[in-house]
Amino acid sequence: MRMRVDSITGNTPFITPMKTWKTGLNSLSSGDTTSVTGTGQVPFQDVFQTAVDQVKTTQADVENKEYLLATGQLEDAHSLPIAEAKAAVSLDMLISLRNKALESYNDLLKMNI
Repeated sequence: MRMRVDSITGNTPFITPMKTWKTGLNSLSSGDTTSVTGTGQVPFQDVFQTAVDQVKTTQADVENKEYLLATGQLEDAHSLPIAEAKAAVSLDMLISLRNKALESYNDLLKMNI
Protein backbone atom coordinates (compact mmCIF):
# COMPACT_ATOMS: atom_id res chain seq x y z
CA MET A 1 0.00 0.00 0.00
CA ARG A 2 1.46 3.35 -1.03
CA MET A 3 0.72 6.61 0.68
CA ARG A 4 0.09 9.61 -1.51
CA VAL A 5 2.22 12.60 -0.59
CA ASP A 6 0.17 15.06 -2.61
CA SER A 7 -2.79 14.53 -0.28
CA ILE A 8 -1.03 16.55 2.45
CA THR A 9 -2.11 20.12 1.81
CA GLY A 10 -2.54 23.27 3.79
CA ASN A 11 -0.55 26.21 5.04
CA THR A 12 1.07 24.44 7.98
CA PRO A 13 4.36 22.69 7.23
CA PHE A 14 4.71 18.98 7.87
CA ILE A 15 7.33 19.54 10.58
CA THR A 16 6.93 22.65 12.69
CA PRO A 17 10.12 24.22 14.07
CA MET A 18 10.64 24.37 17.82
CA LYS A 19 10.11 27.71 19.54
CA THR A 20 12.54 29.09 22.09
CA TRP A 21 11.41 29.63 25.67
CA LYS A 22 11.38 33.14 27.04
CA THR A 23 11.78 32.20 30.73
CA GLY A 24 14.59 30.94 32.88
CA LEU A 25 18.20 30.79 31.72
CA ASN A 26 17.40 31.55 28.08
CA SER A 27 16.07 34.99 28.96
CA LEU A 28 19.09 35.69 31.17
CA SER A 29 21.56 34.76 28.46
CA SER A 30 19.86 37.10 25.98
CA GLY A 31 20.62 40.10 28.20
CA ASP A 32 17.25 40.26 29.93
CA THR A 33 17.65 41.33 33.57
CA THR A 34 14.38 39.93 34.93
CA SER A 35 14.72 37.55 37.85
CA VAL A 36 14.29 33.82 37.48
CA THR A 37 11.91 33.74 40.46
CA GLY A 38 9.21 35.54 38.47
CA THR A 39 6.33 33.89 36.71
CA GLY A 40 6.60 30.48 35.15
CA GLN A 41 7.79 28.59 38.21
CA VAL A 42 5.59 26.19 40.12
CA PRO A 43 6.15 25.74 43.87
CA PHE A 44 7.20 22.27 44.96
CA GLN A 45 4.10 21.95 47.11
CA ASP A 46 1.90 22.27 44.01
CA VAL A 47 3.94 19.66 42.13
CA PHE A 48 3.77 17.26 45.08
CA GLN A 49 0.03 17.86 45.57
CA THR A 50 -0.61 17.23 41.88
CA ALA A 51 1.32 13.96 42.10
CA VAL A 52 -0.70 12.88 45.15
CA ASP A 53 -3.96 13.78 43.41
CA GLN A 54 -2.87 11.86 40.31
CA VAL A 55 -2.17 8.75 42.40
CA LYS A 56 -5.60 9.02 44.05
CA THR A 57 -7.33 9.48 40.68
CA THR A 58 -5.58 6.59 38.95
CA GLN A 59 -6.13 4.26 41.91
CA ALA A 60 -9.84 5.14 41.98
CA ASP A 61 -10.01 4.41 38.24
CA VAL A 62 -8.41 1.00 38.79
CA GLU A 63 -10.84 0.16 41.60
CA ASN A 64 -13.78 1.22 39.44
CA LYS A 65 -12.61 -0.89 36.50
CA GLU A 66 -12.01 -3.88 38.80
CA TYR A 67 -15.58 -3.56 40.09
CA LEU A 68 -16.96 -3.29 36.57
CA LEU A 69 -14.96 -6.33 35.47
CA ALA A 70 -16.12 -8.38 38.47
CA THR A 71 -19.75 -7.53 37.80
CA GLY A 72 -19.46 -8.15 34.06
CA GLN A 73 -20.14 -4.55 33.08
CA LEU A 74 -16.68 -3.79 31.64
CA GLU A 75 -16.90 -3.94 27.86
CA ASP A 76 -13.18 -3.80 27.11
CA ALA A 77 -11.13 -6.01 29.44
CA HIS A 78 -7.86 -4.56 28.21
CA SER A 79 -8.61 -1.22 29.87
CA LEU A 80 -8.02 -2.70 33.35
CA PRO A 81 -4.31 -3.58 32.80
CA ILE A 82 -3.83 -0.20 31.14
CA ALA A 83 -5.35 1.56 34.16
CA GLU A 84 -3.20 -0.55 36.49
CA ALA A 85 -0.07 0.43 34.56
CA LYS A 86 -1.01 4.11 34.76
CA ALA A 87 -1.57 3.80 38.50
CA ALA A 88 1.79 2.07 38.94
CA VAL A 89 3.61 4.77 36.97
CA SER A 90 1.96 7.58 38.93
CA LEU A 91 2.81 5.85 42.23
CA ASP A 92 6.41 5.35 41.13
CA MET A 93 6.63 9.03 40.24
CA LEU A 94 5.26 10.02 43.65
CA ILE A 95 7.74 7.74 45.41
CA SER A 96 10.67 9.16 43.44
CA LEU A 97 9.50 12.72 44.20
CA ARG A 98 9.36 11.86 47.88
CA ASN A 99 12.79 10.25 47.79
CA LYS A 100 14.29 13.23 45.98
CA ALA A 101 12.73 15.66 48.46
CA LEU A 102 14.07 13.69 51.43
CA GLU A 103 17.49 13.44 49.80
CA SER A 104 17.54 17.21 49.23
CA TYR A 105 16.42 17.87 52.80
CA ASN A 106 19.17 15.61 54.17
CA ASP A 107 21.73 17.39 51.98
CA LEU A 108 20.59 20.72 53.41
CA LEU A 109 20.99 19.37 56.95
CA LYS A 110 24.54 18.22 56.22
CA MET A 111 25.66 21.65 54.97
CA ASN A 112 28.05 23.58 57.16
CA ILE A 113 27.13 27.18 57.84
